Amino acid sequence: MHHFPNILVHAIPGFVLLIALEVVFAVKIQKELYEIKDTSTSISLGLGNLFIGLFTKTLVLAAFVFLYHFRLFTIPYNTWWAWVICFFADDFSYYWFHRTAHEVRWFWASHVVHHSSEKYNLASALRQTWTGDLTGSFIFWTWMPLVGFEPGMIMMMQSISLLYQFWIHTEAIDKMPRWYESIFNTPSHHRVHHGSDLDYLDKNHAGTLIIWDRMFGTFQEEVNRPTYGLTKNVNTFNPVKVAFHEWVNIVRDLGSAPTWKQAIGYVFGAPGWSHDGHTKTTKQLRREQKREG
Repeated sequence: MHHFPNILVHAIPGFVLLIALEVVFAVKIQKELYEIKDTSTSISLGLGNLFIGLFTKTLVLAAFVFLYHFRLFTIPYNTWWAWVICFFADDFSYYWFHRTAHEVRWFWASHVVHHSSEKYNLASALRQTWTGDLTGSFIFWTWMPLVGFEPGMIMMMQSISLLYQFWIHTEAIDKMPRWYESIFNTPSHHRVHHGSDLDYLDKNHAGTLIIWDRMFGTFQEEVNRPTYGLTKNVNTFNPVKVAFHEWVNIVRDLGSAPTWKQAIGYVFGAPGWSHDGHTKTTKQLRREQKREG
């Protein structure tokens, strides 16, 4: 199996430079863009993700290698067309992972970390999960080694996707050209995704290509400046609490579930689901808004 470089590690100096430039922009134009404690939390979570990833990515690679032994075809990694197909396959897989991470609480418990900042800046892009690989987020890519994509190639493309998604976490860019906005994920599209406003919840799950959201009905244009964060914010800058708070909440909710069926709902139901209605899902909130309107 061919080994590919860890481009995210090599990109760290670039991340630091771009964040520094955005801080300069914030000082001159948009002073509320950065907050020291919030930024420190984001960087801490990013460093934790890199450190934990040294171990968890090895496990994910091992799973892909195992599945690759049962592949239906062998797709060569040294041809340009294979990389083009791999790009679309990875981006399609990312869309469904990301969408599911907003619709199933088990996956949301890891992904919520990325949405926990009430700021939207390049540093918030580094606010990454510590538990995602361990709780199965990689399963959305397991079909790829089975059809013949080399495991190292898959993980390289995942890194390229994350690298692309770094720059769209900014308010310094308003809109890209119309043709670009139609095809690719952009700062405008992704600002919507990070909004806690009801019209913006669970929209624009794209990685690189916004076409999947347009195809599957989850696209939302940016109309007003979003309110960033969660519908119920964590109110802490402690990176450990941010990393694990939703897992703690799941355990607490399991203790209050009257039946096994309802306990399953607290784990695999939509975020916000509750057996007694004291918290609500996005769909329930939208139905209420429609009735009131």
